[in-house]
Amino acid sequence: MVTYPQAHVLDVVGPLEVLTGAKFFLPDGPEPYAVTVVASSAGPVPTTSGISLIAHRAFAEAIKDTDPIDTLIVSGGHGTMDAIGDAGLLDFVRHAAARSRRIVSICTGAMILAEIGLLDGKRASTHWFWCPILEQRYPDVVVDRDAIFVRDGDIWTSAGVTAGMDLALALVEMDFGHEIALQVARYNVMYMMRPGGQSQFSAHLVAQRAEDPAINAALDHILSNPRDPLTVTALAARAGLSERTFARRFRDETEMTPAAYVETARVQAARVALETTTIGVEQIARQAGFHNAERMRRAFQRHLGVSPADYRERFRGSQPAPLIRDGPD
Repeated sequence: MVTYPQAHVLDVVGPLEVLTGAKFFLPDGPEPYAVTVVASSAGPVPTTSGISLIAHRAFAEAIKDTDPIDTLIVSGGHGTMDAIGDAGLLDFVRHAAARSRRIVSICTGAMILAEIGLLDGKRASTHWFWCPILEQRYPDVVVDRDAIFVRDGDIWTSAGVTAGMDLALALVEMDFGHEIALQVARYNVMYMMRPGGQSQFSAHLVAQRAEDPAINAALDHILSNPRDPLTVTALAARAGLSERTFARRFRDETEMTPAAYVETARVQAARVALETTTIGVEQIARQAGFHNAERMRRAFQRHLGVSPADYRERFRGSQPAPLIRDGPD
């Protein structure tokens, strides 16, 4: 975790609480994540809240390491623009990124990744207040203003403050599976996938990593038309491929079978409707492609561990969910 003076404290501790919290739900064994906080110097680092964080290591020391890094996270906050002028910080992030399995920014930490060119040609998100600044300052970055978080290859970027926790939960799900992530979400009283900008939903994340044009078109069609008869036969015909070739290429691109992805997309469509409308469960089931409420109930139990009615009771407010906007860092 990279931090600096006047970072937002939640940009640092929020994601780390989610990641390290996975240990409570895993079998006995090593810690799921070993955390190292790195800053210009070891010791106290002041944040915007008035609380100081303790950095384990200094950039000048940590840059000498050659061991692989699993996840490099760059925090955000009011101090970001000063941090962009810190040559030691930029050198460390550049060096560490080259040996990291994945690279993550929280909120305005995206500015630091962009400053060293890591976001050139990439889709990225940041705090809504900073999106136009990111676009203007780094025109080679494709800024997604709607997303809670975005994954583009091995680089993940998030919107502001608590969106970093949403992103961290997605990392837990990638590393340890849906059930562990769901337990972490419940423990932290979080949405497993928060309503709002659609880019944070799992089906959309899978679609983001597909590079095959034919499969991309199929994914877009599934997401846009969940109630269609989305059989392998129908999807392969749309893609102009044999069923066997389509199924193989689909799995290669998404790491899912077409049937599994279709069900994920339908659950996603149903969840949005449950969260944002007062339409009856039976009607939602038909609109989402499940044909009836019982099929949808079984799918919800498989994916979320709750019934559609219970999901609506827990996660729908009294008004339709607005597009999420966090306060400025």
